[in-house]
Amino acid sequence: MIRAVRVLPPLLLAAALLTGCGTEKAGPGASGDSGAPADPAELASKASALGMAPEMVYVTDAPGFTLAQQSVGVQGDDGFSASYADKAGAVIHLYTDHLRYAGQHRYEVSEKGCVVWLEGEGGVSDAVLAKALRAVHRPTAAELDTLLPTPDPAFTDDQPVQRGDLPTNGDGGPPDNSVPTPGL
Repeated sequence: MIRAVRVLPPLLLAAALLTGCGTEKAGPGASGDSGAPADPAELASKASALGMAPEMVYVTDAPGFTLAQQSVGVQGDDGFSASYADKAGAVIHLYTDHLRYAGQHRYEVSEKGCVVWLEGEGGVSDAVLAKALRAVHRPTAAELDTLLPTPDPAFTDDQPVQRGDLPTNGDGGPPDNSVPTPGL
């Protein structure tokens, strides 16, 4: 019993010292990100290539949550959507759309011509959603590179990509979309 009491204080001290350690981004300007706003022309180019209005691209910071880059896409006609996940599987969804949709969501904020709202799943608490809503902002230059990568020019000419690895007929060949002539 006395031995356990002597070991307990150093363990508590170690736990207290480690409490401040972590690798999560605290917000714009953390982890070497200068927090400089994204170049408007670059943001417009990248967003427009994906079919979203550049003025509707917003991000958030939520401790413990990271952007699921594959989730980034269009919301509605030209709005924006992205999801942030934590290691336990909880997800915060961020959506933006035109102001006509304002007032319809529990966690929302109106920003310069659009409404931004958050939804949680997998046990995201109201406190976490409220904090993430307060952290909604336009992307910084560093965030833009992760959020909207430079479009691949192979996909911007409205022509399908030609694959040279598919057979010309049989299994894996192009589909036969001809229409049979009746009576033949």
